[in-house]
Amino acid sequence: MTRITEDWLTDPGTQAVCAALEAGGAQALFVGGCVRNALMGVPVSDIDISTDARPERVIALAEAAGIKAVPTGIDHGTVTLVEHGVPHEVTTFRRDVSTDGRRAVVAFAERIEEDAARRDFTMNAIYARSDGTVIDPLGGLPDLYARRVRFIGEPRDRIREDYLRSLRYFRFHAWYGDDAEGFDPEALSAIAENLDGLSTLSRERVGAELLRLLAAPDPAPSVAAMRSTGALGQLLPGADDRALAPLVHLEQTIGAAPDGLRRLAALGGIDVPARLRMSRARARRFDQMREAAAQMTSPAELGYRLKQPAAGDALLLRCAWGEQPWPEGASAALEQGAAARFPLTAGDLMPAYKGAALGARLAELETAWIASGFALDREALLSGDR
Repeated sequence: MTRITEDWLTDPGTQAVCAALEAGGAQALFVGGCVRNALMGVPVSDIDISTDARPERVIALAEAAGIKAVPTGIDHGTVTLVEHGVPHEVTTFRRDVSTDGRRAVVAFAERIEEDAARRDFTMNAIYARSDGTVIDPLGGLPDLYARRVRFIGEPRDRIREDYLRSLRYFRFHAWYGDDAEGFDPEALSAIAENLDGLSTLSRERVGAELLRLLAAPDPAPSVAAMRSTGALGQLLPGADDRALAPLVHLEQTIGAAPDGLRRLAALGGIDVPARLRMSRARARRFDQMREAAAQMTSPAELGYRLKQPAAGDALLLRCAWGEQPWPEGASAALEQGAAARFPLTAGDLMPAYKGAALGARLAELETAWIASGFALDREALLSGDR
């Protein structure tokens, strides 16, 4: 018998939620990411519970036990129960009535098998009781232990229920798959046959999913598989993933944390910020990285102009595009530039210079100061203007 024994399972708040449901004769089964991650030894962030109790019954049982109930998605059967400050999403067993590739009409179900059958991947359809005992209605455990991402049932059917599952397939492989195991040929074929469905998805959903995929420790194999199916070109026309693997290697070399937006900038494409409907701040950072990386500015000047971490992002991107190693001494130069402060202001050159001439002379002196390794002081810079 397989059991999970993670600390979150025995948390008093979590056990109180389970006890409240079970006291009323309802099932309380952990499901999805919390079970999958616990079995894989990966940190758990969200706790999802599946139950045969209807939402109104869940609320009544929670309130009877003094647990806060928030009807966060009651139309779809989800109630969030908050105990000891920990939110638990409790969702009634469901089955799909109809789907259109973006959203589903669901009905409540009575059996765990029905609830499991409507999920996406076998590794996400594993449940656990409140004591940690694992229930595997669809035989997903062998896939999970082999780190094999496999659709439940027929891949084409699962994808046509929600076309975002094509992108989720690559994200799950990046985070949980085994590259040595490879990609499921049936899944890749089904994704390639349903590329048109990707255009029906909201830009925000696509952007969020792409960034989550790219934040994986090494998303390069998954992105290469996306390219091979045509999904990458469908989502990001003009994108080129050749720099992604070098970028990941460079990040690992200097100890830089994975960054989905930096990696997205490495891929590029046509009108990416607009295509993914990025926020202004995110779009500005994306454009700044690519523009700065395309210039041959020294690491020290990058540090001065952009500060950290933006300067390091730009240099990583430049090196990855050129398949070049991290320059010797670059990290120190970036920090030196970021800490440097130009010793002159416009007032120091007035009234000798005015208007455009003032700006030009200030820029000229700043360039000389940077070229000196930030060594020239105020007196040295002003000596030629006296």
